[in-house]
Amino acid sequence: MPAETRQWRPGYPLDLGRTLFPLQRGTGDPAFQRAPDGSVWRASRTPDGPGTLRIAPRGGEIGATAWGPGAGWLLERLPALLGAEDDPGGLVLPPGPLRDAQRACPGLRLTRTGLVMESLVPAILEQKVTTGEAYRAWRTLLRDHGTPAPGPAADLGMRVAPSARDWALVPSWAWHRAGVDPKRSATVVRAVRLAARLEEASAMDPVAAFARLTAVPGIGVWTAAETLQRSNGDPDAVSVGDFHLPNIVGWALAGRPRSDDAQMLALLEPYRPHRYRLCRILPMTGARPPKYGPRLTPNDHRHR
Repeated sequence: MPAETRQWRPGYPLDLGRTLFPLQRGTGDPAFQRAPDGSVWRASRTPDGPGTLRIAPRGGEIGATAWGPGAGWLLERLPALLGAEDDPGGLVLPPGPLRDAQRACPGLRLTRTGLVMESLVPAILEQKVTTGEAYRAWRTLLRDHGTPAPGPAADLGMRVAPSARDWALVPSWAWHRAGVDPKRSATVVRAVRLAARLEEASAMDPVAAFARLTAVPGIGVWTAAETLQRSNGDPDAVSVGDFHLPNIVGWALAGRPRSDDAQMLALLEPYRPHRYRLCRILPMTGARPPKYGPRLTPNDHRHR
């Protein structure tokens, strides 16, 4: 199938790397690659079928090339993917480090893929495990059960995630080999069996979208937020239940080295409906909470 192309001028500052950063699941993500020439490659399963998208900044323009049955869909959604539907001006920060960080990254936009399952499945894989374990599981499952990405991306080893049907057919031993416990794999299977209904959340308002996703057993507030940040570009979707985020927010906004979810939400409340946007800006202030090492006991297995 021949490649399709599109030229698009954002009309606003665009930091391609920061905008698309949430879509990459580790440096070895088979569905996302950054090339030495500054271009970004994505392999997606669209409503029209699998597709590969190459995005290359050229001065003030974006050159996009797409391959596969989903090429047209990906090119049509390019502006939304690169933040055209986002409104960063809605967040007005007080003078100080926060405003300085916001002004230092005017090209940060919130992406909107329009694809729920593409972000929901890896979010489920990231539940209650380290990031490294989740990324390894994602790589393994796409390698073994995904399909080659259309176009030249296949030569780069890129893969398109399985369809809903193929996710449901992954055998139990394959989940185990990827390091995914039965609870998370069962949640993925429940979700993919409702894929058509869950994909509808990409066009819903935030309250309805959260309700649609969290109605599935095993999908909680954290998983729904991590999904809707990407699929819907929801600027207010806070990852409640995250291991690190409360400490980051507490330290940056109150100088508190340790915080819980309730304290984090209280600190973020004045910034509604841009709480997630603020969470993206906070690391750019340079504020880092102190690190606390584990306290070992004489019987701790880590002494061995």
